[in-house]
Amino acid sequence: MIKLLSCGFHTIHREGIIRNRPNGSENYIFVFFNSRAEVKLHDDTLTVEKNTFILFQPHTPHYYRELESPFINDWFHCNGDGIQEFLLDIHFPVDTPVDASDPMLISRSIMELTNRHRLDGRLRERIIDSDLRSFFMKLTDLRERTAPHQLHHYYIRFTELRSELYRSPQKYRSVQDLALSLNLSKSYFQHIYKELFGCSVMTDIINARLEHAKYLLDHSQWSVTHIAHSCGYENDTHFMRQFKKFIGVSPRQYRFRSET
Repeated sequence: MIKLLSCGFHTIHREGIIRNRPNGSENYIFVFFNSRAEVKLHDDTLTVEKNTFILFQPHTPHYYRELESPFINDWFHCNGDGIQEFLLDIHFPVDTPVDASDPMLISRSIMELTNRHRLDGRLRERIIDSDLRSFFMKLTDLRERTAPHQLHHYYIRFTELRSELYRSPQKYRSVQDLALSLNLSKSYFQHIYKELFGCSVMTDIINARLEHAKYLLDHSQWSVTHIAHSCGYENDTHFMRQFKKFIGVSPRQYRFRSET
């Protein structure tokens, strides 16, 4: 079982950061760099750009520091029996910088891990084990699907558009408008989107809105109506219907689920 030891989502180091581990850390460390950094690894000094990740193995000496302030990263430490074999089996890259082709996937996953890590429950450890394995497999699958021979000139533009959908779920944009923004026909745009990300653009739009809604239900006292408008819904009836359909409970039931 893979165990999550500690984690942090969108950690802001306003005065910068220095991590110096000449003997490694005795556990696996995943670092997603949201800011540029200098990394010393395998006797090499590298400049790591924003939206790069590294999975350090337990006994790998490494050092990194900020190249800009504030320094922001997402990270977690994990360990467990069988993790090395699992990573080898799925061909996950270790001890090497990797460009993140879908930064939002990484940040969302680590945010969810951070939330899960704070909760109790009989199945908590098994859920975290499953989430970590899924996370590593998704990153591996994404790298393979976006290999240079498949990526062509659309991928970066589509990734930027997808990231914007998740950053601004409150903005209403039709599929036609999104297609026009990339100078593509609606049908061809939808085809490429599904080929690249494995889901339709409407699925991502709905998911972005509902994930933001779940966050607001958990972390604000706003009314359901206010949250609906903040997530791009024209009325709360449509919001509540869609929330119940995809999440399985009403917004109110979701907000007060820990009390039942």
